[in-house]
Amino acid sequence: MTGRERREAWEAVAFLSPWIIGFILFIGGPIVASLFMSFYRWDPSDLNNPTQYIGLANYRELFRDETLRLSLYNTILYAAMYIPAAICTALGLAMLLNQKVPGMRAFRTILYLPTITQGVATFALWRIVYDADNGPINRFLRMFTDHPPGWLIDPNWSKPAIVLMNLWSVGGMMLIFLAGLQNIPRHLYEAASIDGAGRWRQFTNITLPMLSPTILLNMIMATIGAFQVFAAAYILTNGGPARSTLFYAYYLFNRAFVYFNMGYASAMAWLLFLIILALTALQLFYSRKWVHYA
Repeated sequence: MTGRERREAWEAVAFLSPWIIGFILFIGGPIVASLFMSFYRWDPSDLNNPTQYIGLANYRELFRDETLRLSLYNTILYAAMYIPAAICTALGLAMLLNQKVPGMRAFRTILYLPTITQGVATFALWRIVYDADNGPINRFLRMFTDHPPGWLIDPNWSKPAIVLMNLWSVGGMMLIFLAGLQNIPRHLYEAASIDGAGRWRQFTNITLPMLSPTILLNMIMATIGAFQVFAAAYILTNGGPARSTLFYAYYLFNRAFVYFNMGYASAMAWLLFLIILALTALQLFYSRKWVHYA
């Protein structure tokens, strides 16, 4: 490196240093610390003996914990409902927003707004919407049936309710699909139209193959997000009814900050990491059969 290149490199590091320091202190450091912590019994409430090395005992306990198995089952079931629903919804919205009509920028902004307005206030509004007695959804459904769903108070409907609520904020995924759609060459559709292909044939033979890398990216991100679902269950249902929304991340939170079993919670976190890593590797492995890169 020349003197100028070396100086520019140090300037780049200096500008990046706030993020690098923040990552090391608040993300990278705790990740490494949690790995060591998973081999200890650490109870912050025990002032006399807060830490004790126990080796692999926390990891052995993972395979005997029935509540953990229940939370993992709930999470897998939620992910199986959420991932395809989110992909289809985001892709459908992106295709609608890819049309050249007046005011399309305003529609794109409106549909993206729920993504940046998530939080406790949004969940509080959804609690009102899902109210079994006076919620607007059930008041509408009573026009057609005398027994509308119990939503957040019915174990059979609690997971679908959270899935529907989270579909409200697929704006980020929608934008990624929209970018992918706009990168598809228009002459492919023109050639298909000349050959007599209809809208459905164009969608299956052009749109989906050309969007396959984007679909893979969104599937991986949706899988990671689905296995980390926490806030909705914590605020709306508190893990109920009948522990039907006791998701893995919510159970991990309880073991760490309710029962103060930090070592066991750290072992749970690393198990979750391995599960997500395995699912991501499987998706990448099988993507070779259906993902097409231009």
